[in-house]
Amino acid sequence: MSTVFIAFQRTDEVRAIVEAIMQDNPGAQLDEQPGMVKVNAAGRLVVKRATVEEKLGRDFDLQEMHVHLITLSGNIDEDDDQFVLAWKH
Repeated sequence: MSTVFIAFQRTDEVRAIVEAIMQDNPGAQLDEQPGMVKVNAAGRLVVKRATVEEKLGRDFDLQEMHVHLITLSGNIDEDDDQFVLAWKH
């Protein structure tokens, strides 16, 4: 199974986003660096708007995530409620 990942600049807002990602993707692995945080997952990684809103305590548009994004690996499938990374074979 191929690995996908998403990497963000390390900020206070990203902390909540990453907490949400880790909650919704139990098999994901967290790689924390001084200036960035990267989440790796086998096969598929999902970012759910509702979970991020719960962690942030406010409304959240998934497009806001792109402001903090450094890089990612995988094919993107995105709508208003979730952002999914997966390799389509």
